[in-house]
Amino acid sequence: MGPKLRTTGVALLALVPFTLLGCGIGGDDEADGGTERAPAEEAATKARERVQAYLDAMAAKDAAAGRSQLCAPMHEGFDAAATGPNGDFADHFEVPGATITDIRSGARGQEVSTSVTVSVAAKKIAKPLLFTVTRDGADWCISGEEPGGHTPEPSVTP
Repeated sequence: MGPKLRTTGVALLALVPFTLLGCGIGGDDEADGGTERAPAEEAATKARERVQAYLDAMAAKDAAAGRSQLCAPMHEGFDAAATGPNGDFADHFEVPGATITDIRSGARGQEVSTSVTVSVAAKKIAKPLLFTVTRDGADWCISGEEPGGHTPEPSVTP
């Protein structure tokens, strides 16, 4: 390889990083929405979808559809309790309403706060439930459910 060809090769290699910047590789991620924001938006969307599907399954008394929203480690506990006296799919109560009230990132995943209205005979009561949704491989699933929830954060107006 001659000195002129070697110099041309080195010059071309030196230009590669600048060329890649024009394609969006290695550029300023925050200028176009950022790579940090997209995963957070996806996580909140997937968490909302999973919890809403679970709430819909509760209202329809479709335990199989509810179970399909859960991460595999929760299946055994769900199978043992879901249709029991205090289970989410118990026959003695109805779920006339369920609302997602807040979604935020937490230490173990996306935390989805809900208000679930349960009716037994003529009595209705709203119960706050907090669901945790995590990524399991390429999919998202509910990895936790507990009483309580978060108060929605106040909206900020510019």
